[in-house]
Amino acid sequence: MKLRIGVAALALVATTAVQAADYKPVTEERLKNPEPENWLLTKGNYEGWSYTPLDQITPANVAKLKPVWSAATGINSGHEAPAIVNGDYMFVATPHNNVLAFDTKTGRFLWRFVRETPEGLGALHRTNRGVALWGDKVYVGSIDCMLTALNAKTGEKVWEAQVCDWEKESAYITSAPLAVKGKIIIGPSGGEFGVRGFIKAFDAETGKLAWTRYSVPAPGEAGSETWPQEGEWKNAWKNGGGTMWMPGNYDSKNDIIYWGVGNGAPWLGDQRPGDNLYLASVVSINPDNGDLVGHFQYHWNDSWDWAGMNAPTLIDLERDGKKVPGLISAQRNGVLYWLERDAKGKITFDKGVKYVKNNVFKTIDEKTGRPTYNEEAVPGTGKTATYCPSLWGGKDWPYEAYSPKSGMLYIPFNDNHCMTLTGMIQPILPGQWSAGVDINRLDLKVDDNFPFIGGIQAWDVKARKEVWRETYKGSWNWGSILTTGGGVLFAGGTNDRMFRAYEEKTGKLLWEFPTPSGIISPPSAFAVDGKQYIAVVSGYGVDAQWIQGKMHTQAGWEKTVPEGGSVWVFALGD
Repeated sequence: MKLRIGVAALALVATTAVQAADYKPVTEERLKNPEPENWLLTKGNYEGWSYTPLDQITPANVAKLKPVWSAATGINSGHEAPAIVNGDYMFVATPHNNVLAFDTKTGRFLWRFVRETPEGLGALHRTNRGVALWGDKVYVGSIDCMLTALNAKTGEKVWEAQVCDWEKESAYITSAPLAVKGKIIIGPSGGEFGVRGFIKAFDAETGKLAWTRYSVPAPGEAGSETWPQEGEWKNAWKNGGGTMWMPGNYDSKNDIIYWGVGNGAPWLGDQRPGDNLYLASVVSINPDNGDLVGHFQYHWNDSWDWAGMNAPTLIDLERDGKKVPGLISAQRNGVLYWLERDAKGKITFDKGVKYVKNNVFKTIDEKTGRPTYNEEAVPGTGKTATYCPSLWGGKDWPYEAYSPKSGMLYIPFNDNHCMTLTGMIQPILPGQWSAGVDINRLDLKVDDNFPFIGGIQAWDVKARKEVWRETYKGSWNWGSILTTGGGVLFAGGTNDRMFRAYEEKTGKLLWEFPTPSGIISPPSAFAVDGKQYIAVVSGYGVDAQWIQGKMHTQAGWEKTVPEGGSVWVFALGD
């Protein structure tokens, strides 16, 4: 098949560009049991596996993979949303409040939705991490705090609802929504501006608010005792952070949502003494009313910007020869966690292993998972400390992936980097940075003669040991991972702009393809007329580009990576 290049930027004036095909509504049952030929959810399924059972592409034939079509998005900056596929429709969200629709098979441009950004908006990141599907609508959040429902066939706005207030709260939305039981659930970013985290659920048909769940409890609520009750910091909870800026995962069997909670605000824990529930935690939530039914805190009194925003992956663990419902997650603090969950959403600690260098945790309690700290690595107000990993963590927001065929978890990781911070007191003012550190003095440090920074680790979940790793001496890894039924792993994430395929069992590099920009978007998979395709969105920017500049200064790397978004779809050649 010949490569078709569709420059979508040339046909953007009208919302609807061409006659669209029929659209199959997305139902609760389809999301619970997604068809292999579609990619209906950000991570492929409710469990968060980032796995496709499609198996036509194998280690034996992946070298024959060829581009089928490509389309420019017409947008610069970091593209962090996957291509979402439902039948003939592919939806791609981009930075600056754009959503594009393409014909899945040919790349023909269908429509574009653009939401204008208000003047004066002070969002730290203007990216977007994806859309959600329900019924005949596409749902997307925007950096001006709105949730918008679009007609999937035409891109026309059906309704919009306000999630947060960017003018008063300095909040903004980068997260993909999660569609569960006729509700669209989403939360904002903005911890560095003193936003108190929350998620909200809206009726998928009307946009009416159903419930709100805050991550930081108000006085008198469960967990509030872990925040200052009196004295100078007694109101710290009001601006305590814990923004919930990544989509959660869903246990559809027991009807429980698992959501990740971000870092504390300000970053310095001595300005909010206590454990500070539910910062840097996973929380389990009733999707009907937003009630919190369980939690596990990865580390207490977060002082490192080690956000726990990535919800853990839902899998079955083995204990005493029996399967036990579990959670697994490689967290930003550099620890890989095995957790157990019961039918009511209670979460208990099983095991934690450092997967990158961490000089903060002296010990991790074998029964509770609670760490003890090396005080020399805890920054504070007027106190300078160097800690590892840096605030970008062992793994930032990109998704890990699980393969039920190999039984392994694949982690996009970064190591051999640290951060030196000195805390200060900053006023909390609308639209102004208030993390308690000087944003212009974020002192990233990499090890002298570092052997590598980025890479991929493969862990045997049952044996709880690392099986293989790939490392990148000349790049960080900013890319999510896709696993497949054919035993091939797909990943981008490097500054050389390559999209790669590895053998899942061994980590052997099987194929690579250069795209116009770096890839920080999660890959996805689908099938048309029985043929398997792999899709990925290229487009470097945001933190990846900022770090690239730092590495240019410290290690002589290329100063910048070319930006500019484009969608790429691959299939096996004849």
